[in-house]
Amino acid sequence: MHDRGRAWILRSAVFVVVFAGVPSHGQTPARPAPQIPRMPDGKPNFTGLWQALGTADWDIRDHSAQAGPFFQLGAIGAMPAGQGIVEGDEIPYTPEAAAQQKENFKNRMKLDPEVKCYMPGIPRANYMPFPFQITQSQRDIAFAYEFATSNRVVNMGKFKPGAVDTWMGTSNGHWEGNTLVVDVKDLNGNSWFDRSGNFQTDSTHIVERFTLPDADHINYEATIDDKAIYTRPWKISTVLYRRKEKNAQLLEFKCVEFVEELIYGDLKKK
Repeated sequence: MHDRGRAWILRSAVFVVVFAGVPSHGQTPARPAPQIPRMPDGKPNFTGLWQALGTADWDIRDHSAQAGPFFQLGAIGAMPAGQGIVEGDEIPYTPEAAAQQKENFKNRMKLDPEVKCYMPGIPRANYMPFPFQITQSQRDIAFAYEFATSNRVVNMGKFKPGAVDTWMGTSNGHWEGNTLVVDVKDLNGNSWFDRSGNFQTDSTHIVERFTLPDADHINYEATIDDKAIYTRPWKISTVLYRRKEKNAQLLEFKCVEFVEELIYGDLKKK
């Protein structure tokens, strides 16, 4: 074979190798599926430091910016505008419960559990402007929250009812595919959902769903049911973000000492 013929064959072979993997016109190259961390048994691993963004702790419904309860705080104490996390942007209160929510909002500086450093309850603890740590073992899953050093353990074994009602309730979990489903009952009924007076009772039942779409985000959903104050179940959904800055860690926010004067000041001797 002449040298010119051999060169033509080599050039043709290179062309085939280089362009064989190029998609045809109108096609896009396939992207690899995102990798999520997993436990030795193959279950998704939620271990890490997480935090929500947004303004749900001010109001879980859509809200515009507005002045705060104390004009002396100016812009620092104002409520930022925000998009809600309630599906349909409606909490289906009964008429009596809707009136109670409005009263709660008027008196929020006296009634909001957050003001008094009480444990935030579920689901509020998950979207406050504080990080929280998830530690997952081969059995149970622990949640440690920065605000008021609150915590809870999700029992992943046989269902266990709570002995008493508490701020954080009793959490029993199970897996539905790659989704962690947590059933929360035995709440004491004193928690609010936000600073706008949206509230729950001791008969509130919450089902949470945690899903890892990739290694650094959790799709969080919670369905809330309580026939005492809602006309139907309703749902919230938001995204939790992994804290990845250098030396990211859970710090302390033991706030009891910050509210002693507020709560006990009237008991001081005159």
